[in-house]
Amino acid sequence: MIGKLLPHPALSATLVVVWMLLINELSFGGFVLGLAIGLVVPIITSAFWPDRPRVRFGPATWGYLALVLWDIIAASVQVARIVLFTPSAKLRSAWLVVPLDLTSPEAITALAGTISLTPGTVSCDVSSCGRVLLVHALDTPDPAAEVARIKSRYEARLMRIFA
Repeated sequence: MIGKLLPHPALSATLVVVWMLLINELSFGGFVLGLAIGLVVPIITSAFWPDRPRVRFGPATWGYLALVLWDIIAASVQVARIVLFTPSAKLRSAWLVVPLDLTSPEAITALAGTISLTPGTVSCDVSSCGRVLLVHALDTPDPAAEVARIKSRYEARLMRIFA
């Protein structure tokens, strides 16, 4: 019963929060309408998600979000230092080919989004078979070490979240 009413609980919660942010007002009526939207939209769209991934919302997810936030802050400082003080001739930009152990398209999208959110790196392409991610790094002295860092720091955690 609860699975039919809330086929995607995280989507429902996100829709309510986004609705409240969009109306920019804390009111009971706005919350009720947001709740209605948060319940109806996932039910209507559940047919489009027959193979939805299993996502574990818990300490692993919160830890991952904290890690990504920390990495964004640290990389922002690092990129600012590179932009302000490193001559372009000394930049060691590289294309990184990251082999993927993730199989879920949603998990691969989360990994690509994480990489693109972190200043200094951007996800550019996923192979047609979905087994390789192409990433551009602004400045990396050791491309192989950067690939290993992406796999251990992000992909391994996403594999636990999307198990």
